[in-house]
Amino acid sequence: MGSNEDVIQLGKKLLAAMNQAGPSKISFTWWENQLMELSMASEAFKVRMFHFVDVFPILSNSHEVARHFGEYFPSLEGVPKLFKAGLAMAKSGWAPDFLIAKATEIGIGQMAKKFICGQDSSQALSSVESLRKKNLTFSMDVLGESTLSESEADQCAQTYASLMADLAERARTWKPNPLADGEGEFAVPRVNVSIKLSSLYSQMNPMDPQGCCRAIRDRVRPLFRLGRDLGVSITIDMEQYSYKEIVLGVFKGLLEEDEFRQYPHAGVVMQAYLRECERDLLSLIDWTKRRGTPIHVRLVKGAYWDYETVICDQKHWPVPVFTRKWQSDANYEKLTGVLLDNYRIVHPMFASHNIRSVGSAMIQARQRQIPVGAIEFQTLYGMGDAIAAAEAGEGYRCRVYCPFGRMIPGMGYLVRRLLENTSNDSFLLQTLQKDRDEDSLLAAPAGPPEVWHGHPAHVSGTGILPVQSAQEGGAKMAQQHTGGTPVPQVSFVNIPEVNWMKEEERNAMTAALDKVKGELGKTYGLIIDGKEIVTSTLRDSVNPSHAKQVIGRVSQAEPAHAQQAIDAARRAFETWRDVPAQDRVNVLLKAAEISVARKYELSAWECLEAGKPWAEAMADVEEAIDYLNYYAAEMTRLAKPLRMGNVQGEINDYFYEGKGVGVVISPWNFPLAILAGMSVAAIVTGNAVVIKPSNNTPVIGAKFMEILAEAGLPAGVANFLPGPGGTVGEQMVTSPEVNFIAFTGSRDVGLRICEQAARTPGKRQGPKRVIAEMGGKNALIIDSDCDLDEAVAGTVKAAFGYAGQKCSACSRAIVLEGVYERFCDRLKEAVASLKVGPADEPGTFVPPVIDAAARESILRYIEIGKKEGRVLIQCDAAELAKEGFYVGPTVLVDVDAHARVAQEEIFGPVLVVIKAKDLDQAIDIANDTDYALTGGVFSRSPKTLHEVRRRFRVGNLYINRPNTGAIVARQPFGGFKMSGIGSKAGGPDYLTQFVNPRTTTENTLRRGFAATETD
Repeated sequence: MGSNEDVIQLGKKLLAAMNQAGPSKISFTWWENQLMELSMASEAFKVRMFHFVDVFPILSNSHEVARHFGEYFPSLEGVPKLFKAGLAMAKSGWAPDFLIAKATEIGIGQMAKKFICGQDSSQALSSVESLRKKNLTFSMDVLGESTLSESEADQCAQTYASLMADLAERARTWKPNPLADGEGEFAVPRVNVSIKLSSLYSQMNPMDPQGCCRAIRDRVRPLFRLGRDLGVSITIDMEQYSYKEIVLGVFKGLLEEDEFRQYPHAGVVMQAYLRECERDLLSLIDWTKRRGTPIHVRLVKGAYWDYETVICDQKHWPVPVFTRKWQSDANYEKLTGVLLDNYRIVHPMFASHNIRSVGSAMIQARQRQIPVGAIEFQTLYGMGDAIAAAEAGEGYRCRVYCPFGRMIPGMGYLVRRLLENTSNDSFLLQTLQKDRDEDSLLAAPAGPPEVWHGHPAHVSGTGILPVQSAQEGGAKMAQQHTGGTPVPQVSFVNIPEVNWMKEEERNAMTAALDKVKGELGKTYGLIIDGKEIVTSTLRDSVNPSHAKQVIGRVSQAEPAHAQQAIDAARRAFETWRDVPAQDRVNVLLKAAEISVARKYELSAWECLEAGKPWAEAMADVEEAIDYLNYYAAEMTRLAKPLRMGNVQGEINDYFYEGKGVGVVISPWNFPLAILAGMSVAAIVTGNAVVIKPSNNTPVIGAKFMEILAEAGLPAGVANFLPGPGGTVGEQMVTSPEVNFIAFTGSRDVGLRICEQAARTPGKRQGPKRVIAEMGGKNALIIDSDCDLDEAVAGTVKAAFGYAGQKCSACSRAIVLEGVYERFCDRLKEAVASLKVGPADEPGTFVPPVIDAAARESILRYIEIGKKEGRVLIQCDAAELAKEGFYVGPTVLVDVDAHARVAQEEIFGPVLVVIKAKDLDQAIDIANDTDYALTGGVFSRSPKTLHEVRRRFRVGNLYINRPNTGAIVARQPFGGFKMSGIGSKAGGPDYLTQFVNPRTTTENTLRRGFAATETD
């Protein structure tokens, strides 16, 4: 990597040149830098400032600016002195709204101008021409993160095309500049553009990289043709890690096409903070050698560190980035050498503001005697002016990355730049410090060992962890109240989600689908007392995507079978109730292990029988595993008797035991998770159950019974009884031998169960307990200051994921009038871009609905909605409907809050949009239904978020995210009003619904002597 001393000496030379080139103290830029440094003295102020900067562009008037200003800066505590005077005047009311707004506009505008080279092509052209006067060149980028619709992606592609044409035309008038453009064999095009692929395709999906690559190449191909014909250099930006495979696939695929095989001015970005970067870079170099035409590679550290680490922590994934900055710096220097060793086939572009990294690249190049013109350095517009000047002073070409565009789509970029500038690890910020130590600043990257403080690195595949005792060197033990084997305390961790970015995960799912398709059409019997019973009446379970495909032929129970199952459960309960808690827990843990091993197979069954797309199917399986592990962990907590009171002479123990026989009636939309969750909650607490699966998904229920049997559950503790609800289901609900019913399904059926359970005649052991989850009419409130990108994307996901067939799905979007039209416009295009198709195809977003009856019901509601409002969009699914039960996603707007489609649960891909004049009305509308299950809000107003938390009364409230996708133990799930009866599934009090609490009191006073416990 070159002599360390040489690197340090060159670094000091570059720092001196930077100081010479830096802004004078009388310039605005110098004062702006000082202001930035002062602001970063307070972390709390920094966070508030960034949040305010983020929301500012969408605020429509001076009153809104002043209001948000006051909300984000509620006090002067922790505010730098430089800001206190202005804030004090604003809070006193002395400064009118328009002055606050104007001052804010000027301040944020100046920050934006610092990092963004222009809001239109004219300003951008002026900026890049100014760079050329400083002997610098550029790469132009169109601001904006991902797009929401294909129409937006088309517009973005057109913007790139126009930009390339305008730049190429203007470039013909520029005078030659050897330092900026190179010369001889190292000459480069005068125009370079950087392209983000996520801005050119709205349906980026790591689960379907091949489909994404095909679609993106179709949109990028005309840009490459234009670049080739105009002599423009094109660089494909690397974005978040989940898109890496797609980015490289698009890049390689295009350049392997005959018309671009000889195109020498294409390049791609590589991120040194990725652990896989070296492997990917070496693979790219080998590919380029085979292709035979050079490319260029821009080596960066990476700009998504916070995003990558947070996402991995949430999903319990290995972190793809180095977690110590020095590691990224060290890897950058290592990869610098790799690029320089191959500089004729992959032209190196070193993008860094770290003088140590820059100096290392220069020294390594000199040691290899690489011509100065063969490499270039890159900086960010507004951040690296002095660095660029210093690099140019060494004779190197320096390219400035120049984003341009409107402020609103550019806020993500702007905030990332602010974060970089204000990070404690920022090299630029350290160079501003008056007492900086240049030797330390330029030292070789090294530091303490890597420590990741996110998810536990030792998470097991089952998601269950023993709690270790330092004193005992083993598990804590708690004695189950009946005696027997002690129960080790365990802590729960959600199992890691399947990472569809990984090819091996996608291949495993494909293989599982192939395997399951070879097992279709089998016959499945009832399971009573551990024995399979095949009845004379069989019912075909079919694939909603392909209605003629039979998944399995399932035996249908008759009333006599129901009584047999109840009798078997009653006999099993008498023994199972007194089985030590540890043994019951072990069955669940074993079932979790088995389910982990079969998770792809189980997901494949869900794709085919329940019509769940890949991600939805796997999420259901993962939730089922989480229930198994979580309820096992919860049982270890409940198994230890609680010692009550604190008096001499008596011992009071509070403990739990099973209620008896339960009936579990499960739905088809979460055919494994809810069925498993309700069943094992009853089983682990010492009950025996009869499980009635949905008639639409009985095969998945049969697979769960296989898992319980393999896990060692004794015969009769769980009995499997598919059959008609009107006869068999009703018989079990009304049976006097049943102690409780756990139900998830429709409101009408749930209320009928409550009524029947309450009126059961005959000899009984006590009132029946009913635990019921019965649906929702869930709303998302869209505030006028929301991030529209997030609000539209979140609404689409919540409303149309799994074709809206979730009790938690968003069926109402309540939009404040200030943003109503813009929201509807973007929503329409986003919905139009969704892929509707078979559930087993990885690119499908909207699958079929569950059956023909559901389809007809949904279509009837759409016709009602056409009379109660206006159709914003109704996607055509007529051709698909010839094969399966498809309904095109539909959005109804201008609907009255009390219309039928705004009040009744539709359970399909239908979204109603309602306009509200203000937040108060929006909350009133949201609360004004019979249900109270889920809800949410998209807003960037602290006051609004406080009000919604307080007044929007639902079981699960989600803020600035979709209102679906609750995760066990993180978001315990359940509602009230007509949404359900009972405690939240996946929560700390769920198991207590399945037990009878008991108290024993022992008098220990004997002839005036109070014995101790050990006596």
